[in-house]
Amino acid sequence: MVRPLAYAALVSWYWELLIGIAIGVAALWVTLVVTLIIVRPRGGLLREALRLLPDVLRLVRRLGSDRSLPRGVHVRLWLLLAYLALPVDLVPDFVPVLGYADDAIVVVFVLRSVVRRSGLAAVRRHWPGTDDGFVTFTRLTRVSAGPDAPNSTA
Repeated sequence: MVRPLAYAALVSWYWELLIGIAIGVAALWVTLVVTLIIVRPRGGLLREALRLLPDVLRLVRRLGSDRSLPRGVHVRLWLLLAYLALPVDLVPDFVPVLGYADDAIVVVFVLRSVVRRSGLAAVRRHWPGTDDGFVTFTRLTRVSAGPDAPNSTA
């Protein structure tokens, strides 16, 4: 009779674990939605991000194929591509403004992390677009372009 009790305790433990994970994910989702509502992306910044989309996609591909960059950069880029490819979003896309804003915010955070990890020079070397586009990219990701960047006034 000890065996069925141990099995019941194990099943109970798994259910408690699954419920705890579900509550944690739900709390994280609610926190993200509230944050997006409070810090709603402004129209101009979101418009600039959309104009840069083709250049950013090529940049991600080029950075992903550069073997000289740290492994952490490659992992971040693969996780970003997996997140964007999944049909499940943190905020569903049918929610006006916020539905697409969560994807843009995740992309900006990952790219900021990639720039900080690999260095702005490596990102500049792989940038496929114009100099103005690169300045906009650095402004969107909030990384310093520095005095040697094109069109900077430092």
